[in-house]
Amino acid sequence: MKNIYFTLIILFSIASCQKKELISKNIKELQQQRNVLKTQMDSLSKKLKAINEQLSELDTVKKLPVVTFVTTKNGDFNHYIEVQGTVKADKSVEIHPEVGGTVQRIFVKEGQRVSRGQTLAQLDASIVNNNIAQLQVQLNLAKTSFERQERLWNQKIGSEMQFLQAKAQKEGLEQNLNTLYAQAKKMKIIAPFNGTIDEIFAKIGALSSAQMPFLRIVNLNKVYIESEITETYLKNIKKGTNVLVSFPSLDKEMTSKINQVANFINPNNRSFKVKIELKNKDKIIKPNLLADVKINDFMATGITIPSYLIQKDIEGNNYVFVLTKKEPSSYKAIKTILTIGKEYNNESYISDGLKEGDLIIDKGARIVKNNDEVILAEK
Repeated sequence: MKNIYFTLIILFSIASCQKKELISKNIKELQQQRNVLKTQMDSLSKKLKAINEQLSELDTVKKLPVVTFVTTKNGDFNHYIEVQGTVKADKSVEIHPEVGGTVQRIFVKEGQRVSRGQTLAQLDASIVNNNIAQLQVQLNLAKTSFERQERLWNQKIGSEMQFLQAKAQKEGLEQNLNTLYAQAKKMKIIAPFNGTIDEIFAKIGALSSAQMPFLRIVNLNKVYIESEITETYLKNIKKGTNVLVSFPSLDKEMTSKINQVANFINPNNRSFKVKIELKNKDKIIKPNLLADVKINDFMATGITIPSYLIQKDIEGNNYVFVLTKKEPSSYKAIKTILTIGKEYNNESYISDGLKEGDLIIDKGARIVKNNDEVILAEK
């Protein structure tokens, strides 16, 4: 080592002494002198490298980088598409009266459970009822007249025209009476299904019409979420795809599946709708409630590592440093190129490049180079 340093000092001294002389030489002579110096420098570099290698082998106290590591394991990887959805219920409707009229009675209260076919309210049907009573009297007379004409006709007494006129009058009145009965039925508000009265809009004595909602009835046994998803994911989403649903306002999570995928792409936003049915035994999920939906569009079993371990070189390759045993107390860092399948929630699924049990450098990965010797930090 002393000889090397001494030689370098001599060369620099010669160069300094010959500075004025070099300036006065021509280009060819200067090029020759440069080549001689380069040859000498290359020779010295080789000797210096050999000495460093020998020192490295003989030095028992090496100053090697200290790193930590992560051991790879096979496991399940899931990738999700995150969207928002709105809760809806098929049996959540606002009931309108079929005909207009004054509200005479309301038989239910808000929050009350009702059954299908139950009468909820009654509109003023006095005019219709009066018409029914008058028509009933006329019908009774028409029936009596028809029965007499029928007996006479069966005895071959009287004309056929009289018999047919009596029959037509009776049947016409019967049809008119049925029409009035149908009108009277429309003056009642009937429950279309089992449910709970959520809100009553009408008031007793007020005038109702078919354009104004009378009350709202809901049944929350079965609800569903409707979400819109960009057409980019159309090929990955099918009926039966698993989903995770969370309701931030309820602090509630649940799993379900996609029950329906729309066959129509909305041209305005290039999206399609999906329907996710939910169980709602406790009735806590309400219509129009917002939900966060995670749709499982990719799943695989393999090597998954934290995304922060992955670096990218100047050529755009993703890589990590994998440790291989060198000595009892040291390892070698090997640059390993990776193929990333999917990434989600700061985890990357590695489709190629790693196997189970590989040791990947964690802390210290930024200060090592390929084939560097390192030692492991104590855990």
